[in-house]
Amino acid sequence: MDDYDHLDLDEIDFAPVEHGTQRLPLLTMDEAHDLLRVLRTVALEGGAAALEADRLAREIGARVPSVG
Repeated sequence: MDDYDHLDLDEIDFAPVEHGTQRLPLLTMDEAHDLLRVLRTVALEGGAAALEADRLAREIGARVPSVG
């Protein structure tokens, strides 16, 4: 199972979205690269989330084309 049982979705501040606007089901390329940078930073800093951040960065990195 995941370790997210402690999260209360009603307590999370999601990014605001205009009414009538739908979120894209996929990340844009820029969003994917931003996410990779954040995950790599977390992985390098160490701490409780470092191993999971490194794993996710590798998984996502394998699916996202390099910036050319």
